[in-house]
Amino acid sequence: MSKSAGTSDLLFHGSDWSFDTLSRTYDAIKEVALGDLGLDVYPNQLEIISSEQMLDAYSSNGMPLIYQHWSFGKHFVYEDYLYRKGRRGLAYEIVINSNPCITYLMEENTMALQALVTAHASFGHNHFFKNNYLFKQWTDASAILNYMEFAKGYVSRCEERYGFAEVESILDAAHTLMDQAVFRYRRPPRISSAREQERVRERLEYEDRVFSDLWRTLPQSKHSENSTEAELDALERKKSLNLPEENLLYFLEKTSLILEPWQREILRIVRIVAQYFYPQRQTKVMNEGCATFVHYTIMNMLFDKGRISEGHLLEMLHSHSNVVFQPGFDDPRYSGLNPYALGFAMMQDIERICLQPTSEDRDWFPEFAGNGDWRATLLDAWANHRDESFLLQYLSPALIRKMRLFSLDDEAKENHYRVASIHNERGYEKVRSTLARSYDLGMNQPNIQVVDVDLLGNRQLRLQHTVREGIILGETTRDATLRHVRRLWGYDVSLIGVDASSGKVLYETSTDKLAE
Repeated sequence: MSKSAGTSDLLFHGSDWSFDTLSRTYDAIKEVALGDLGLDVYPNQLEIISSEQMLDAYSSNGMPLIYQHWSFGKHFVYEDYLYRKGRRGLAYEIVINSNPCITYLMEENTMALQALVTAHASFGHNHFFKNNYLFKQWTDASAILNYMEFAKGYVSRCEERYGFAEVESILDAAHTLMDQAVFRYRRPPRISSAREQERVRERLEYEDRVFSDLWRTLPQSKHSENSTEAELDALERKKSLNLPEENLLYFLEKTSLILEPWQREILRIVRIVAQYFYPQRQTKVMNEGCATFVHYTIMNMLFDKGRISEGHLLEMLHSHSNVVFQPGFDDPRYSGLNPYALGFAMMQDIERICLQPTSEDRDWFPEFAGNGDWRATLLDAWANHRDESFLLQYLSPALIRKMRLFSLDDEAKENHYRVASIHNERGYEKVRSTLARSYDLGMNQPNIQVVDVDLLGNRQLRLQHTVREGIILGETTRDATLRHVRRLWGYDVSLIGVDASSGKVLYETSTDKLAE
């Protein structure tokens, strides 16, 4: 059917929507998404909510079902103020990575917008959630809603039993550590019986290596003997506690000597919520780029089939253009790269390279340039990459030129920036690697680990911050965070900053030196 088909073939006519219109449009979008694009999605559940409910969802990390905390109320007031003053619009939708995938649509949307966000969220985001390896590895879409319901009820019961102030105190401390409450490189330890036997064997081998009668014949000073013994004790202590440990909240939950069982459970809830959102933070460009490309492609296919009128397509394109708008670096509105704009541009660029490659594209992307199958190429990219690896693998010189990207060097001792690379032959590799690195959360967030604690001694919790490129922690927030760690640990907490390249100690502090 062509776009010149009669008005009887149109999915909707005016701007008003009804549940019948939504249902009919959803079926048409689903047919294109699954049949033409080859998407694979969870079952969908669409909910219609008001602007107040959307603001409420905004304020609680996009999760309408979550426990109470004063910070969510503060965010609500802030977002509500900006919305009422007309300084910020609301998102057209919110989508939850769950099975079934739940999409919340605003009742104020026109029918054209409802169609656009249904394609965007219910099929674009939904496909990404179900198929990207990070979400498959770290989240459980079938269990998250039940868990959040349990968490909300559990925190509520704790408030009734122990008081709001006590619960709030634990949540405050736990929330300050959410960025340090994820397993970045491994799953939570699950020791199997075979692994446990292996650990016993390693322990015996270690003791055999350490013990030797020959050592008794060597003359040693008393100080040396004590030092060796202390080092061995420390080594054994760290091994028994699986140190160093990157997940601070996990360590406190398992090891703190002062926490009650209900307090440990609250730490576990906050830790699981932090881990649930971690893949989304690593795939912002890809996730939004996928959803934007999907809604753009589906809407144009429906128009080509004569199911959407020209006026409604223009309305959708107007909203689409606002979403992918990218201000220039010298524009007062510039606040960094828009993930929708960058992601969508990259998806379109991949489609171009597959269908109409240049000689430059063939040099840079010999694996897929000119293969003609842009659907399979995109499906593979969406499934197997996060933002950093996606940019390193797929950002082309053509797009670097089109978006006029360049990189800056920022030296702390200088009072100005230096343009290190621009969008030319010499700068492509540098611009691409610099941009990719800026999306690596492992490089951009402080690397703080628990390195030692003597549970039979002074019980001081020793943390180490591995400082990269001389970037140390802000003193005010650092000290405030340490107080929260002490609240959960119960004893003194020390933090040492060590330069990653030289191993030099840059700073050292502890809670016993901080004013209350």
